[in-house]
Amino acid sequence: MAQHDTSHGGHPAMDYAEHERTYAGFMAVTKWGTITVAAILVLMYIFLV
Repeated sequence: MAQHDTSHGGHPAMDYAEHERTYAGFMAVTKWGTITVAAILVLMYIFLV
């Protein structure tokens, strides 16, 4: 992730490390959710068609 320089517009009270961990978690859930849905669709195609 990009490094945040709080001296140029960033607020010192913001917890950028926590924001980046939250974003990484969101991206992981999105990735695995997409993979899961794709797998379900493939299995539905195999077993229901």
